[in-house]
Amino acid sequence: MDLTHSFLLSMPQLRGGEFGDSLVYLLDHGDFGAFGVIVNHRMGMALGEILEQLDIVAGQPAIAERGVLRGGPIAQEHGLVLHPPGPRFDTTRDFEGGVSLSSSRDVLEALAAGHEPRRHLVLLGHAGWAPGQLEIEIADNAWLTCEADVSILFDVAIEQRREAAGLLLGIDLQRVTAEAGHA
Repeated sequence: MDLTHSFLLSMPQLRGGEFGDSLVYLLDHGDFGAFGVIVNHRMGMALGEILEQLDIVAGQPAIAERGVLRGGPIAQEHGLVLHPPGPRFDTTRDFEGGVSLSSSRDVLEALAAGHEPRRHLVLLGHAGWAPGQLEIEIADNAWLTCEADVSILFDVAIEQRREAAGLLLGIDLQRVTAEAGHA
């Protein structure tokens, strides 16, 4: 079961933890485990704060005010930029489904200057699973999975991304509960 280019939608039993109410975009899944980024949790930090730490000047105040997402609990000091394919940077890797991930200084300099990639998510950290770990979590009903729709990443408001992914499955996530049984 290869889940590369899938969305993982956290189930209610993960509330209160690192992945509560999360939508994870799974970039890679295989024999060595799984790697993805949470795409619907704000850090409470602006891009300008990161740029300032790196002595990069934002060309416009609106650029500096853009929000940063918490990509996951692993390497939270490491910045990533998820964007459509096209622009190439020192450390750009293309993934299935029409996305690229860049993590070098030059991508941040391009963003600060108002250049490509115009559509992007800036994230700190990522999510990862050891071989077989994600499959166990899915079998334990911690996650729902579906094929990813890249438009949800770049065209849907952060607060609505998880619900939009649920609709791909025909599920209203507001009605999903951890309780089982009947009245």
